[in-house]
Amino acid sequence: MGVSVVLFTSNLRLHDNPPLHSAARTADAVVPLFVRDPAIGSAGFDAPNRRAFLADCLADLDAGLRERGARLVVRSGDVTEQVCAVAAGVDADQVHVAAGVSGYARRREERLRAALEAERRRLCVHDAVVTAVAPGEITPGGGDHFAVFTPYLRHWLGVPMRGPLGAPRRLRVPDGVRSEPLPSRAEVSGLSPGLAAGGESEGRRRFARWRRDRMAAYHEHHDDLAGDATSRLSPHLHFGTLSPVELVHRSRDGGPGADAFVRQLAWRDFHHQVLAARPQSSWSDYRTHHDRWRTPRSAAREVEAWRAGRTGYPVVDAAMRQLQHEGWMHNRGRLLTASFLAKTLYVDWRVGARHFLDLLVDGDIPNNQLNWQWVAGTGTDTRPNRVLNPVVQGRRYDPHGEYVRRWVPELQGLHGSLVHEPWRLPPAERAGYDYPGPIVDLTEGVARFRRSRGKE
Repeated sequence: MGVSVVLFTSNLRLHDNPPLHSAARTADAVVPLFVRDPAIGSAGFDAPNRRAFLADCLADLDAGLRERGARLVVRSGDVTEQVCAVAAGVDADQVHVAAGVSGYARRREERLRAALEAERRRLCVHDAVVTAVAPGEITPGGGDHFAVFTPYLRHWLGVPMRGPLGAPRRLRVPDGVRSEPLPSRAEVSGLSPGLAAGGESEGRRRFARWRRDRMAAYHEHHDDLAGDATSRLSPHLHFGTLSPVELVHRSRDGGPGADAFVRQLAWRDFHHQVLAARPQSSWSDYRTHHDRWRTPRSAAREVEAWRAGRTGYPVVDAAMRQLQHEGWMHNRGRLLTASFLAKTLYVDWRVGARHFLDLLVDGDIPNNQLNWQWVAGTGTDTRPNRVLNPVVQGRRYDPHGEYVRRWVPELQGLHGSLVHEPWRLPPAERAGYDYPGPIVDLTEGVARFRRSRGKE
């Protein structure tokens, strides 16, 4: 049946991996290939946290392949050139790859197809690998994508989803295929000290534990900042060490908590289908309000305070420090820190999105950029002018101040509601805390935003 090449991209797993499953089923031998693409680094997306997590994923993938009689082949260079070289070296009939939605992924697919067809080889692109539902599978009447989540969710829930595929039992790699050494986390500097481990094995263990212990109450506690009740699976979904299709199947009909989790998976698919239809929204306003954003230069002091977690608003600072330490942030923290930068400080959302991409282990274009746009009011939010008040948010989602005291140790001695408003302390008592005052008055910040949007 010949030889096939499987190009791993954002699907670094053995379970429920349609490109790998199809190649194993239709070919005598398979080359599992990962190409370290220098274009990722030159575009500024090769952040240390993601590079280290990727190294974990590749090591785990290679170990799983070796248990099945195969190994991972690693190459560096232009993806098209490397894939074609490997395919020619083993005289492969087909190359299998997961469909992507970004402009880069689409250009990569087009180049691969043209180059392979010129050599009389076939590129097989598989949908519903990176997402549970393919971006173009659900469309509204007369449109190419859904711009509002709720109607998208209704259709998404009704889509017949394919069943999860098992991991291959045995694989054979042709003799003589050269591979570079696997990258190692130890080679990467500048990591967040609390960065989690990567890899399919770790992802499956994490999901199993969370499903057993936390999923049932997820709908009640997913916004609890201190409780840390979210799944923390976003890095595994970003790198594809877990399958969104399998997660949906293993979570459906599991009660309100499971339903709330599946809804989050649908949000992820929603953003992918928006980006697939509007690739320019990765850096351009999806819906412009002709904002005259403050520039990073004019707001340099405030932007630096936001990045450092020294804004004087404890819940904002706690979330930003969690990001620095873990390369990850609670979803509620992402919403309120983004609202604070884009609306209270009125700084261009792209400044915040870039900072998040520099640190987030799960940072990707569809979810990071379009969530930032949603919060900034330039995306798909049906209430684009809402502003999240960090004091109200802190009291609501960290009522006892545990999250703040965990990440802002300067305030550990404060209890009750004062932990969210330390500026209300008597001056003599406040002097004992090495913590800055607010960098902006909330009322003034909101007024500036509303004036800029023409709402006053």
